Amino acid sequence: MLTSADPRPAPAPPTRTPPALLGRESAAAYRGLIAEVAGRLAERFAAADRPWTGAAPADLAPAVAAVDLDRPLASFEDAFAEVGELYLDDAVWFHHPAYLAHLNCPVALPAVAAETVLAAVNTSVDTWDQSAGGTLIEQRLIEWTAARIGLGPDADGVFTSGGTQSNLHALLLARDEAVERVLRGHRPEDGPRPRGVEVLPRLRLFASPHSHFSVVKAARLLGLGEDAVVTVPADDWFRMHPAALDAALETCRERGLVPAAVVATAGTTDFGSVDPLGPIAEVAAAHGAWLHVDAAYGCGLLVSLEHRGLLDGIEQADSVTVDYHKSFFQPVSSSALLVRDRASLRHVTHHADYLNPAEGAVPNQVDKSLQTTRRFDALKLWMTLRTLGPDAVGAMFDRVCALADQTWDWLATDPRFEVAAPPSQLSTVLFRLAGAGGEEDADEVHRRAREALAASGAGMVAATRVEGRIALKLTLLNPGTGLSDIVPVLEALARHGKRAMEADRRTAAEAAA
Repeated sequence: MLTSADPRPAPAPPTRTPPALLGRESAAAYRGLIAEVAGRLAERFAAADRPWTGAAPADLAPAVAAVDLDRPLASFEDAFAEVGELYLDDAVWFHHPAYLAHLNCPVALPAVAAETVLAAVNTSVDTWDQSAGGTLIEQRLIEWTAARIGLGPDADGVFTSGGTQSNLHALLLARDEAVERVLRGHRPEDGPRPRGVEVLPRLRLFASPHSHFSVVKAARLLGLGEDAVVTVPADDWFRMHPAALDAALETCRERGLVPAAVVATAGTTDFGSVDPLGPIAEVAAAHGAWLHVDAAYGCGLLVSLEHRGLLDGIEQADSVTVDYHKSFFQPVSSSALLVRDRASLRHVTHHADYLNPAEGAVPNQVDKSLQTTRRFDALKLWMTLRTLGPDAVGAMFDRVCALADQTWDWLATDPRFEVAAPPSQLSTVLFRLAGAGGEEDADEVHRRAREALAASGAGMVAATRVEGRIALKLTLLNPGTGLSDIVPVLEALARHGKRAMEADRRTAAEAAA
């Protein structure tokens, strides 16, 4: 019974659902709204004649800052027109064949349609009573992916927000498995039994110099610290060296440290390199270390018709990261973590009385996820596979890998360029502008050439460093791009680079005079 001291306000009379919300009474409005937006976007996609305008933060920030969010516009049409000015006019169009920069892909149409469905229904796949069939669809896709990897009958997993979260999740499991192993092996003659937290400073993670930065980030978040990541040397193709890994693990044990996990990479971000997974798995098993394979980029090999052999040995992993929103051509976000033994997922399980009580008898995906509320992103991959099929997806990935080889060959024979790394095993190409000068001069020339290219709208490329020297990078994930689309971008880069070098020479001559 309420009392005068009750802090709650008197209840308001019930009202009908406002027409601004999606529901039975607004179904017709929803249909018109989505049709209108789809029409406007279709026009923009068709009209996009360059991947980007080259807009700088200073160009866009004032207009965004000037918006008064407390005063709505007169209509949705006005709001959408404003979004066009603030966002779409300067958006980066990954579908454009001259977008060659980062690990962003054009997206499969069935997946885009699925986005419309999952956003409208607004399913959360954390518990059965919020998801129902969505739970089963996600789980079926996890089973399908685990089977493609070859993880065995006890495998399981969960969709995540991306590779960084998947890697964190995997290394959390590896950390807790290692702590339990140490505590189980403790003998009375070793002294007082340590607490789990006291084991953490002894744990070590092993990764190549070219593994994703999220490995170091995970070490910090998991209380291990950056120093817990042991860098294992790589070969000339930027792949982890198994013999060097064996030596590093042996040194770890000799020092009384605990090898918690080995992180192999199937598709390094910069080089598209695939570590030799079979030999690495043998070394990790010999030392009792958890093997995690980061296949965020290289997961497209799971459906490849030509290059599946690059993943030989992945079936021996304890956990695997896959990013469908890279090489399966899915909209962000669409990623997953797979594990060989579903029992290991207990390390992230927590039962809340209101959500997933321990006595519950239905499948609750939150029991194995770092997230609670979670979008039904699995629907996008489901619709893609059920419409296009895995072979079509694999053929698209094979196409971009072949394009990378063609581009590397073209660069290797043009005197205006020099290749900066061997041909990629996947779809990355690294190169430099020839004659750009010393390291500092080359950095500036390449920076100015990239900026001029982006500002012109002729194309977009990325940059990184190879053995300390600047290099330009093409990341090819558009099956619709051909060498005829790439060559004009490279020609434009060469022109911009030549202008930058000539300007530097004039400046140097004037200074000398």
